[in-house]
Amino acid sequence: MNPDLKIFLVDDEPYCLDLYGQYLRNLGYVNVQYFNKSADCLDQLTLQPDLIFLDYNMDNLNGIDVLKKIKRFDPNIPIVFLSGQKEISIAVNALKYGALDYIRKEDVDEDRMTECMNKVVRVKEFLSGGGRMEPVKKILAGVGVLSAVSVFQKFFLKYAK
Repeated sequence: MNPDLKIFLVDDEPYCLDLYGQYLRNLGYVNVQYFNKSADCLDQLTLQPDLIFLDYNMDNLNGIDVLKKIKRFDPNIPIVFLSGQKEISIAVNALKYGALDYIRKEDVDEDRMTECMNKVVRVKEFLSGGGRMEPVKKILAGVGVLSAVSVFQKFFLKYAK
Protein backbone atom coordinates (compact mmCIF):
# COMPACT_ATOMS: atom_id res chain seq x y z
CA MET A 1 0.00 0.00 0.00
CA ASN A 2 1.15 3.53 -0.79
CA PRO A 3 -0.94 6.07 1.18
CA ASP A 4 0.74 8.95 -0.68
CA LEU A 5 -0.88 8.07 -3.99
CA LYS A 6 -2.84 11.02 -5.39
CA ILE A 7 -6.27 9.67 -6.28
CA PHE A 8 -9.08 11.35 -8.20
CA LEU A 9 -12.66 10.12 -7.69
CA VAL A 10 -15.00 11.22 -10.48
CA ASP A 11 -18.73 10.54 -10.12
CA ASP A 12 -21.82 12.71 -10.38
CA GLU A 13 -23.50 10.86 -7.50
CA PRO A 14 -22.50 12.33 -4.10
CA TYR A 15 -23.35 9.06 -2.33
CA CYS A 16 -20.88 7.13 -4.51
CA LEU A 17 -18.15 9.72 -4.01
CA ASP A 18 -18.60 9.51 -0.24
CA LEU A 19 -18.71 5.71 -0.22
CA TYR A 20 -15.62 5.22 -2.40
CA GLY A 21 -13.79 7.91 -0.45
CA GLN A 22 -14.58 6.09 2.79
CA TYR A 23 -13.29 2.81 1.37
CA LEU A 24 -10.04 4.52 0.41
CA ARG A 25 -9.69 6.23 3.81
CA ASN A 26 -10.25 2.86 5.50
CA LEU A 27 -7.35 1.53 3.42
CA GLY A 28 -5.13 4.42 4.54
CA TYR A 29 -5.29 6.58 1.40
CA VAL A 30 -5.66 10.24 2.34
CA ASN A 31 -4.69 12.15 -0.80
CA VAL A 32 -8.07 11.88 -2.53
CA GLN A 33 -9.75 14.59 -4.58
CA TYR A 34 -13.45 14.46 -5.45
CA PHE A 35 -15.04 15.63 -8.70
CA ASN A 36 -18.73 15.53 -9.56
CA LYS A 37 -18.12 16.87 -13.08
CA SER A 38 -15.78 15.33 -15.61
CA ALA A 39 -14.67 18.75 -16.87
CA ASP A 40 -13.42 19.64 -13.38
CA CYS A 41 -11.32 16.47 -13.32
CA LEU A 42 -9.90 17.20 -16.77
CA ASP A 43 -9.01 20.75 -15.67
CA GLN A 44 -6.97 19.35 -12.76
CA LEU A 45 -4.89 16.77 -14.63
CA THR A 46 -1.85 19.02 -14.24
CA LEU A 47 -1.88 17.93 -10.57
CA GLN A 48 -0.65 14.56 -11.93
CA PRO A 49 -2.92 12.03 -10.24
CA ASP A 50 -1.53 8.55 -9.66
CA LEU A 51 -4.95 7.00 -10.25
CA ILE A 52 -8.40 8.05 -11.42
CA PHE A 53 -11.61 6.24 -10.51
CA LEU A 54 -14.12 7.21 -13.18
CA ASP A 55 -17.86 6.80 -13.61
CA TYR A 56 -19.31 6.16 -17.08
CA ASN A 57 -22.48 8.26 -16.98
CA MET A 58 -21.50 11.83 -16.28
CA ASP A 59 -22.51 15.32 -17.36
CA ASN A 60 -22.03 16.15 -21.05
CA LEU A 61 -19.26 13.58 -21.64
CA ASN A 62 -19.48 9.85 -21.10
CA GLY A 63 -16.68 8.00 -19.35
CA ILE A 64 -15.11 6.74 -22.56
CA ASP A 65 -14.80 10.31 -23.86
CA VAL A 66 -13.23 11.39 -20.57
CA LEU A 67 -10.90 8.37 -20.62
CA LYS A 68 -9.68 9.30 -24.12
CA LYS A 69 -9.00 12.89 -23.05
CA ILE A 70 -7.08 11.75 -19.98
CA LYS A 71 -5.01 9.30 -22.03
CA ARG A 72 -4.19 12.04 -24.55
CA PHE A 73 -2.98 14.20 -21.68
CA ASP A 74 -0.95 11.40 -20.05
CA PRO A 75 -1.24 7.81 -21.26
CA ASN A 76 0.37 6.52 -18.04
CA ILE A 77 -2.38 7.61 -15.63
CA PRO A 78 -4.16 4.44 -14.50
CA ILE A 79 -7.93 4.70 -14.80
CA VAL A 80 -10.41 2.36 -13.16
CA PHE A 81 -14.06 2.55 -14.12
CA LEU A 82 -16.61 2.25 -11.33
CA SER A 83 -19.84 2.21 -13.26
CA GLY A 84 -23.43 1.10 -13.08
CA GLN A 85 -23.39 0.18 -16.76
CA LYS A 86 -23.93 -3.53 -17.27
CA GLU A 87 -23.35 -3.64 -21.04
CA ILE A 88 -20.25 -5.69 -21.72
CA SER A 89 -19.45 -3.53 -24.77
CA ILE A 90 -18.89 -0.52 -22.50
CA ALA A 91 -16.48 -2.47 -20.32
CA VAL A 92 -14.65 -3.80 -23.40
CA ASN A 93 -14.36 -0.29 -24.85
CA ALA A 94 -13.09 1.07 -21.53
CA LEU A 95 -10.31 -1.53 -21.53
CA LYS A 96 -9.69 -1.07 -25.25
CA TYR A 97 -9.06 2.65 -24.73
CA GLY A 98 -6.70 2.12 -21.83
CA ALA A 99 -8.63 1.62 -18.58
CA LEU A 100 -6.80 -0.60 -16.11
CA ASP A 101 -10.02 -2.17 -14.86
CA TYR A 102 -13.81 -1.92 -15.02
CA ILE A 103 -15.85 -2.63 -11.90
CA ARG A 104 -19.62 -2.49 -11.78
CA LYS A 105 -20.88 -0.29 -8.96
CA GLU A 106 -22.91 -3.13 -7.50
CA ASP A 107 -19.66 -5.10 -7.10
CA VAL A 108 -17.69 -2.34 -5.36
CA ASP A 109 -16.94 -3.02 -1.71
CA GLU A 110 -13.90 -2.60 0.48
CA ASP A 111 -12.41 -5.96 -0.55
CA ARG A 112 -12.78 -5.17 -4.25
CA MET A 113 -11.31 -1.70 -3.67
CA THR A 114 -8.37 -3.31 -1.86
CA GLU A 115 -7.75 -5.67 -4.80
CA CYS A 116 -7.93 -2.76 -7.18
CA MET A 117 -5.49 -0.61 -5.20
CA ASN A 118 -3.06 -3.54 -4.91
CA LYS A 119 -3.22 -3.97 -8.68
CA VAL A 120 -2.54 -0.28 -9.26
CA VAL A 121 0.45 -0.35 -6.91
CA ARG A 122 1.84 -3.44 -8.68
CA VAL A 123 1.44 -1.82 -12.11
CA LYS A 124 3.18 1.36 -10.90
CA GLU A 125 6.00 -0.75 -9.42
CA PHE A 126 6.33 -2.61 -12.71
CA LEU A 127 6.47 0.57 -14.77
CA SER A 128 9.03 2.13 -12.47
CA GLY A 129 11.08 -1.08 -12.29
CA GLY A 130 12.23 -1.06 -15.87
CA GLY A 131 9.92 -3.81 -17.10
CA ARG A 132 11.34 -6.92 -15.41
CA MET A 133 9.22 -10.05 -15.88
CA GLU A 134 8.80 -10.97 -12.19
CA PRO A 135 6.50 -7.98 -11.53
CA VAL A 136 4.50 -8.96 -14.63
CA LYS A 137 3.84 -12.41 -13.16
CA LYS A 138 2.66 -10.83 -9.90
CA ILE A 139 0.38 -8.41 -11.74
CA LEU A 140 -1.18 -11.12 -13.86
CA ALA A 141 -1.75 -13.37 -10.86
CA GLY A 142 -4.37 -10.94 -9.56
CA VAL A 143 -6.16 -9.70 -12.67
CA GLY A 144 -8.84 -10.96 -14.99
CA VAL A 145 -8.24 -11.86 -18.62
CA LEU A 146 -9.39 -8.51 -20.03
CA SER A 147 -7.21 -6.60 -17.59
CA ALA A 148 -4.25 -8.83 -18.39
CA VAL A 149 -4.70 -8.12 -22.10
CA SER A 150 -4.85 -4.41 -21.33
CA VAL A 151 -1.65 -4.56 -19.23
CA PHE A 152 0.19 -6.43 -22.00
CA GLN A 153 -1.07 -3.99 -24.64
CA LYS A 154 0.21 -1.05 -22.60
CA PHE A 155 3.52 -2.79 -21.95
CA PHE A 156 4.17 -3.68 -25.59
CA LEU A 157 3.01 -0.34 -26.94
CA LYS A 158 5.33 1.44 -24.55
CA TYR A 159 8.40 -0.80 -24.45
CA ALA A 160 8.40 -2.92 -27.62
CA LYS A 161 9.33 -0.07 -29.98
